[in-house]
Amino acid sequence: MSSESDAIVGGDPFALFDAWFAEAKKSEPNDPEAVAVATATPDAFPSVRMVLMKDHGPQLLGPKGGFVFYTNSHSRKGGELLANPKAAMLFHWKSLRRQIRIEGAIHQVPDEMADAYFASRSRDSQLGAHASDQSAPLSSRGAFIADIARVTARHLIGPVPRPPHWTGFCLVPDAMEFWMDRAFRLHERRRFMREAQGWTSTLLYP
Repeated sequence: MSSESDAIVGGDPFALFDAWFAEAKKSEPNDPEAVAVATATPDAFPSVRMVLMKDHGPQLLGPKGGFVFYTNSHSRKGGELLANPKAAMLFHWKSLRRQIRIEGAIHQVPDEMADAYFASRSRDSQLGAHASDQSAPLSSRGAFIADIARVTARHLIGPVPRPPHWTGFCLVPDAMEFWMDRAFRLHERRRFMREAQGWTSTLLYP
């Protein structure tokens, strides 16, 4: 049984995220970087889906830091992020019985950063990014396979360039909330809020 003292302490939420993420990479059977990303249209109609976090840190893309993922900007989530650049994330690590919620503003990553990550992907993934008109109606699976074959034929030799609509987004957090399972459903939650001089935090009732 957990002790009665606070297990989630205040301080730097990015450092706490790093500690929990390191544990998740050892214990989660698949994709510890998987994260649910919630977006909304300008008139506040929400949607949520899983993506893979590809970079993070307290100094990433500026002094406020953030969490980066990549997608097709023509997709539903890409369109919503461009039209209403606010989002929320949820990491849930079932093996650890922990979760982290992150809320904040969205910024598109620089082209050179998107280029570098795209170049690091497997060639099949690069070709798929060209072939997939993400979120658009698809007549059949066979049509998608035919699209991939056509893209592959166009890029038989040399590097595959990044499609201009394929890019990255960085969620810059205004709030981060950490939750962990405790005995008898007396769970522990701590919410960090960004202030002008840094982060403040408080425990919340579970």
